[in-house]
Amino acid sequence: MRIKPKSPREALQPEPAPAPPQRSRHVRNPLVILINMVITLAVFGLAALGGALYFGKQKFEEPGPLQKDATVVISSGAGLSGITDRLSGQGVIDDSMFDEWVFNLGIRFYKNATKLKAGEYAFAPGVSMHEIMTDLVEGNAVTHSVTIPEGWTTAQIIERVREHPVLVGEITEVPAEGALLPETYTFARGMTRQGVLNQMKAAQEKLLAEIWERRSDNLPVASPEELVILASIVEKETALADERPRVAGVFVNRLNKSMRLQSDPTILYGLYGGEAWLQDRSAIKQSELKKENKYNTYQIDGLPPGPIGNPGRAAMEAVANPSRTLDLYFVADGTGGHVFAETYEQHQANVRKWRQIERDRRNAENSEGAQPATSN
Repeated sequence: MRIKPKSPREALQPEPAPAPPQRSRHVRNPLVILINMVITLAVFGLAALGGALYFGKQKFEEPGPLQKDATVVISSGAGLSGITDRLSGQGVIDDSMFDEWVFNLGIRFYKNATKLKAGEYAFAPGVSMHEIMTDLVEGNAVTHSVTIPEGWTTAQIIERVREHPVLVGEITEVPAEGALLPETYTFARGMTRQGVLNQMKAAQEKLLAEIWERRSDNLPVASPEELVILASIVEKETALADERPRVAGVFVNRLNKSMRLQSDPTILYGLYGGEAWLQDRSAIKQSELKKENKYNTYQIDGLPPGPIGNPGRAAMEAVANPSRTLDLYFVADGTGGHVFAETYEQHQANVRKWRQIERDRRNAENSEGAQPATSN
């Protein structure tokens, strides 16, 4: 309340300032002071953490230090620290403690520390830590391949698998003849030789079961195994895809008529086994033709006791669904294919033509070899 002045002079004097309010006893409490300090530190800590996360995320996603393409092999059981060491050692990520810390925390932040896969990885220049993580988690490893030509024997396949520079380990179980599917198989570094052979065997079993289910009626083969035997002969008789159903038709017709198959490749397999085609054998000698062996289809009735190679998909499909013809014979036509015949007389005429082609070729080769050398 304003005091009424007693004189004009007193009216000119300023009023005294009000006394400050009494400080709350709660403010002076040490516990309150501590709580205020904790809140302040928490605010600053959260701000610092947010800044660190933002900066770390930027670092995790920005282009890395790699200057040229690099291939890194991540071994099984390496663990996150081992993977980090391998990547920094090859310059894919910077070898500073900070960058390694960012990479480790980034992997853990995305909960991928236990999801990184072993393998051989190819990284492009400037690859980011995030891209590295994605490749390792998805297993985008470098793949290698081995190609097995159709009709190869198991011995030939084993030799190629053994010589492959990326496959590892020994072959502990040699598959039976005809048990492998010739195809191109892809795999990552570290695949074993036995492992890729097991893949070939599993692929053959699956495909054979499918083909057997959709085979034509009244085929002269009693089991999937017999289908493979006949398909292996078809595979060796022609390399032309469009001829396989017709060649299969010839053999099916001969079996239905109780005629011998008379297939030359069966002679070679019976004499030399799976190694028959490891060397060039362009012609069969009379001594080989007459020598007794259980695979020689000039000597035995019906099918030989086992396959003479590993047939491919097309040959097995051809046997399961052969061409519906009356053909009983075929012979080479000089162009890489064959000419077919329904009767023995037609076949003999075709054979004479083929022999004339062979004579003409030999004469041409002899003439070229007999030309005098020119002097300089």
